[in-house]
Amino acid sequence: MPPGSWTELLWPYVFIAVAGWLATDIWRWLGVLLGSRISEGSAALIWVRSVATALVAAVVARLILYPAGTLEATPVTLRVAAVAVGFLVFLGARQNIFAGILTAEAVLLAGIFLMA
Repeated sequence: MPPGSWTELLWPYVFIAVAGWLATDIWRWLGVLLGSRISEGSAALIWVRSVATALVAAVVARLILYPAGTLEATPVTLRVAAVAVGFLVFLGARQNIFAGILTAEAVLLAGIFLMA
C-alpha cells in the first residue's frame, strides 16, 4: 500500500482500542466469574464497596473544590449550594439519584445564568 494509506493512519487507533478493550474486559470477566461466589456481606466485598464509594466522593469533592474548564469560573458557593440542594432532593425523593442530579444541575445552571 502507498504511504499515508488509511491502514497506516488508523493502526495506532485500532491498537489503542484493542489494547484498552483487553485491559479492561479481562477484569470485568474476572469480576463476573468470581463475583457470584462472594457473599454480599463478606469483608472483601464491603472493602471494595467502601473504596469505590471513597473514590466517587473524592472525584465529586475535586470537581467542587478544584474544578477545571468552564466550571472553574463559577463561585465555590454556587457549586456547594448546587450539591447541597441536589442531595436534599435526593433524600426527599426517596433516594432517587436521578432527581438529585437533575436538581443539582438545574441549580448550577440557574446560578450561572443569573450571574451573567
